[in-house]
Amino acid sequence: MFRQLRDDIRLVKERDPAARNAFEILLTYSGLHAIHHYRVAHWFYKHKMFTLARMISQSSRFFTGIEIHPGATIGKGFFIDHGMGVVIGETAVIGDNCLIYQGVTLGGTGKDKGKRHPTLGNNVMVGSGAKVLGPFTVGNNVKIAANAVVLDAIPDNCTAVGIPARIVRRDGVQIQERPVVQELDQVHIPDPVSMELCALRARLERLEQSSRGDAGAAASDPPPTA
Repeated sequence: MFRQLRDDIRLVKERDPAARNAFEILLTYSGLHAIHHYRVAHWFYKHKMFTLARMISQSSRFFTGIEIHPGATIGKGFFIDHGMGVVIGETAVIGDNCLIYQGVTLGGTGKDKGKRHPTLGNNVMVGSGAKVLGPFTVGNNVKIAANAVVLDAIPDNCTAVGIPARIVRRDGVQIQERPVVQELDQVHIPDPVSMELCALRARLERLEQSSRGDAGAAASDPPPTA
C-alpha cells in the first residue's frame, strides 16, 4: 500500500506542474484521495461485501466530489486532475496511464444490461466536462476534447471532439472534413422583404387569372330558356 502511495505521488509530480512537494500532494489532492478510497472499496467489492464497499465509495464522494463505483476496474498510473464532478460507473474499465479532468463522466445510456459503461485503453486523456456514455471501447493513445460527448467506439491513436464526438485526427494526421455549409456570399445577399413581396405578387397574379377564367366561363354559357 505504501509503495503504491509513493508511486501515485510521483505520478502527480510528473503530470501536474502545480504540485510542489509530496506533503502537499498527500494532504490536498482530492484525486489521490479518491483513488485510494476506491482501492479499499474495490477490495471489499471483490470479496462480495457490496454494502461496505458502497459505503466507502459514498464517503469518498462526500469528501472529494469524485464518485468511483467500487465495481469499476482501473489500471496503473491513473490520475484525476482537479477531479470535482468526476463519475465512473460500475462496469467501466480504465487502462494504464490514463488521465481525466474535472467533470468527466464514464457512464451508461440507461439502455444496456450487464456491461453498461465504457472501456478506456492505455494512455487515454479525457478533457474536462467530457461524457463517454455506453459499453464500447476507446482505443489506446486516444485524446477526447473538453465537453465532447462520445457515444461510439474510437480507434487507437485518435483525437475526438464535438457533440456527438467525431474523429478529427488519426495517427497524427488531421482528417479533412467536408464543409457542411456553402461559403457565404457577402455581396449577393437575398433581401427577405423583396422575396416576400415577390411571393405576394405571384399569388395575386394567380388569383387574377383564376377570376378572369371564371368570368369568361360565365359569359360563354347560353342564356336560360323560358
